[in-house]
Amino acid sequence: MFNPGARSLRGAGMEFMQRTEYGNQPPSDQMLGRPPPPLEVPYTKAKTVIPLPAPESITLPAIDLWDAIEQRESIRNYAPEPLTLPEVAFLLWCTQGVRRAVNGTFTLRTVPSAGARHALETYLLVNRVGDVPPGLYRYLALEHRLAEESRDPGIAPQVAAACLDQPHIRGSAVTFLWTAVPDRMTWRYGERGYRYLHLDAGHVCQNLYLAALSIGCGVCAIGAFDDAAVNRLLGIDGEGQFLIYVATVGKKP
Repeated sequence: MFNPGARSLRGAGMEFMQRTEYGNQPPSDQMLGRPPPPLEVPYTKAKTVIPLPAPESITLPAIDLWDAIEQRESIRNYAPEPLTLPEVAFLLWCTQGVRRAVNGTFTLRTVPSAGARHALETYLLVNRVGDVPPGLYRYLALEHRLAEESRDPGIAPQVAAACLDQPHIRGSAVTFLWTAVPDRMTWRYGERGYRYLHLDAGHVCQNLYLAALSIGCGVCAIGAFDDAAVNRLLGIDGEGQFLIYVATVGKKP
């Protein structure tokens, strides 16, 4: 007798769901009394760091929440106008801003995260931002600053190629690249934490869509990319840290 359920169990996706069910995992590191991993990936102090305007100093036009939700759509074509540094700071704050760090063990941020683990890091491919040279940067959420990762003039076309040559990456003012640090989540939830990494990425990107509307920007989320290629460009190993989501941003034409 044909059993469609049995056939579907052969796929990696269903195997992942089964193996991350409650009851199928050993005790987590938190249960075993092990200390939590760092709240943020450390950076080399020798790197160029760009201070960002404080969130409370940024003045923005008001936008009705109903309008923001109703108008939300993916936009792939952008005007050549650059973003300002305060606008970028606003988008970073809305997507990973730290409201409070608690005892060095967890943070309360502008987006929800399972168990307040906040296991994402934000990289920013800058094409057109006032007072910021083009290149690749990482958002230091705990300090609300940008750390330079690469000023290689070829970094933008390389990222675009690794994202299957989607043209709106080159046409964007900035592209957000979110990476996941699984240990930060699995410390509390074990292997089930991998599910929560993907949920957290969705929370973050939705905040970006809504926040971008208030500064006249469009956003397009990207889930199609060559994982290994982008991980290499970001200088991460693909296991202890890996790319999980991408989104382009630019002024509406």
